[in-house]
Amino acid sequence: MMQWTHDAVGGVLVLLLGAGLITVGVLWKGRAVRPFAASRARSVAQREYARDLLRAADHVIALARRSAGEGEPAIVTVEAVVRTTQERYGYTGVERRHAAAALRRRFEHGRCAADCVTDAYG
Repeated sequence: MMQWTHDAVGGVLVLLLGAGLITVGVLWKGRAVRPFAASRARSVAQREYARDLLRAADHVIALARRSAGEGEPAIVTVEAVVRTTQERYGYTGVERRHAAAALRRRFEHGRCAADCVTDAYG
């Protein structure tokens, strides 16, 4: 009868564990690349789009404040938010009304009425 040594048992366990991990990786690969449902993918894309618009609005406001002279209001335009969203985040079609809504939200959140002027309300 064959005697199993501790090294042989350990080697077999390592091989079985490795084979199990490879099997799990092969089975889960498609799920990691593709979302489970198209509706979930759309909702994630919409959240990312809204978040990127807000980030672009924050960036444009900060840039306008830095470039404004002493005592001058910072001029923040919707077109600058659209351009920044396209350049920084790679969106090809950014709707002006979405950019204006994001700019209004960040304008009010950042207390920009004291030192900024925008066309987002027009």
